[in-house]
Amino acid sequence: MEKLPLNWIDDYFSDYELHKLAFKNIVYEAESKHQKIIVVDTYSFGKCLILDNEFQSAESDEYVYHESLVQPSLIMHPEAQSVLIIGGGEGATLRETLRHKSVKKAVMVDINDEVISCAKKSLPSFHEGAFDDERTSLVIEDGRKYLENTDQQFDVIIIDVNDPVGGSPSAMLFTREFYQIAAGRLKKDGIVVVQSGAVSVTDNDLFSGIFHTLNDVFPHVFPYTTYIPSYACLWGFTIATHNLGDLDITGEEIDFRIGNRVNSALRYYDSITHHSLFNLPKYLREELKKSKHIIRDNAPLIKQYPGVSSEKI
Repeated sequence: MEKLPLNWIDDYFSDYELHKLAFKNIVYEAESKHQKIIVVDTYSFGKCLILDNEFQSAESDEYVYHESLVQPSLIMHPEAQSVLIIGGGEGATLRETLRHKSVKKAVMVDINDEVISCAKKSLPSFHEGAFDDERTSLVIEDGRKYLENTDQQFDVIIIDVNDPVGGSPSAMLFTREFYQIAAGRLKKDGIVVVQSGAVSVTDNDLFSGIFHTLNDVFPHVFPYTTYIPSYACLWGFTIATHNLGDLDITGEEIDFRIGNRVNSALRYYDSITHHSLFNLPKYLREELKKSKHIIRDNAPLIKQYPGVSSEKI
């Protein structure tokens, strides 16, 4: 039997469940004023980004996450020209946005410039040069502060920030008050999409809380999920809009828009994938009906995850 690798990451989902990954070496390591940043090269999923001991994304399947986050809202919008991305430090969310010919301006706001420096140096396949695109406007600032102070209006706002764990700067980006600010920065037919955390049969308070909080601000809210292999679980996303518009477009129209709007091949998203994303399992639909929790500034939802551990990092 071949000798097993010596270096392992234990990615704990809870005190009683973990996903174990073997890695070859540490590619990048830094301690910024906002986050601890680590990139490791794993055997199964290639280079993986870890922030504050929380697993973020993996080279081999990040496109599953990022296409699922970005493509549905941009395809369903009549013609997105201005897009705001809050978070998304790896640059992959920006990359997916800039695939669209209609996009004339993409503003990316991230609190941590060292994550962006890390991505530029160590994760080129994630951003594929998106930071240098002439349509990109990069702002290093707290996402909420930026939205509070800007008078710009956007067709699509993509919120791709870390889960609101204890000590994270993202906790105030999941509240009713923040979504109200975002709603006020949307143009007619504008869409907000939010990464909405892990989905399971045991713990969906973040996914459910985001759904109901957005539902308290917007008249049309659509939760959806997909399986991310490197996460070893379903992951949630939520779309919200004031105007239903083209959100009910047919599969034929989705594929037509992909063919006409997207300037390079997608690896995950098409009309068949689109419909599977929004077909939630019965247990999850029933759970969303039961919980009515609204996340507020004075009562933010703070998640507590054990995170990753390793003797080598």
